[in-house]
Amino acid sequence: MEWNSVEIERKRFRTRWLGLDAKEVGLFCQQLAEENLQLKVENSALRKDLQTQEKELHEYKEREKTIRSVLLNAHKIAEQTKVNAEKEAKVIVAEAELKAEKILQGAHQRLAQIHDDIAELKRHRILLESKLRSTIETYRQLLNMDIEEAGESEPKSKVKLLNR
Repeated sequence: MEWNSVEIERKRFRTRWLGLDAKEVGLFCQQLAEENLQLKVENSALRKDLQTQEKELHEYKEREKTIRSVLLNAHKIAEQTKVNAEKEAKVIVAEAELKAEKILQGAHQRLAQIHDDIAELKRHRILLESKLRSTIETYRQLLNMDIEEAGESEPKSKVKLLNR
């Protein structure tokens, strides 16, 4: 049977002819009651403290779960970001390679065009040289004909005429 402090204090013993000292038994019961009351108060405080600590422990466990979840999500996001960055880098490199290829192709086309232009200019130069030689040859022949016809003094006057 569990005794509370009031029951202990009210507990009375039977007395016999050389029995117990009532004062001593009463004092003892009073001390027991006070100690029992003190133990119950302390027990109650410890139970409240235990409940508070259990509640805090539960909250800490919940926080730990939340933190683990957040860390796991952060790790997943970091991995996803890394994968996305690698994909984006590959796309950028591919685009840069494509642009470089287009630039290189354009440069090759421009080079080919310049070579064609140079060849065309050479053909024009050869044609002009040929025409100029032909013209000079024609004039030389004309001069030779005039020199033969008119004699030595007159070619100088005809050269003067051509210089005008």
